[in-house]
Amino acid sequence: MLRFVMPLLVLLALGACTNPHDLHEEPAELGNFLLGHNAVVAPNLTKGPASREASKEEWIKAVKTAVDDRFKRYDGEAYYHLGVSIEGYVLAVPGVPIVASPKSALILNVTVWDDAAGKKLNDKPETITVVETLSGNTFLGSGLTQSKARQMRNLSLNASKQIQSWLERQYHQEGWFGGTKEAPRAAKTPRRN
Repeated sequence: MLRFVMPLLVLLALGACTNPHDLHEEPAELGNFLLGHNAVVAPNLTKGPASREASKEEWIKAVKTAVDDRFKRYDGEAYYHLGVSIEGYVLAVPGVPIVASPKSALILNVTVWDDAAGKKLNDKPETITVVETLSGNTFLGSGLTQSKARQMRNLSLNASKQIQSWLERQYHQEGWFGGTKEAPRAAKTPRRN
């Protein structure tokens, strides 16, 4: 049982650490990134168990808006296109507090296109999984305290923040968007006396 509970607790902790409400702050460094197309699709959308119903159109609108809000702030010199495929979701329904209070979650795949090079930067889509941010309103389950639209907005904001965090890592580690690729760290050799 512990083997199944621990990964869930880790996901909830990661979701609680996400602060998607930082749009008024200076955006994270992404070099020469300038958002071109923001293509959001949901061809294989799957609703998880014990979830409220939401249409593909509702999800596409929510995610597209959150991605636009976060990435239209960048004013780099080169266009990059984001392709986002929404794969699955759970929108928590009202449950019994503490005992059976489901959490909302969203899974999507992200691909980045370099407009000038005419190719993808990542051959394999990056899978992003987000859960609702832990707050006073969601501690007992967002199904009890929030509307479907609010749950979708919160998950979409968390998803756009996670996409930004991933792009920032790629900028620093892989040299995307004109960043400098970090050299692999050499293993330390023991000193000899």
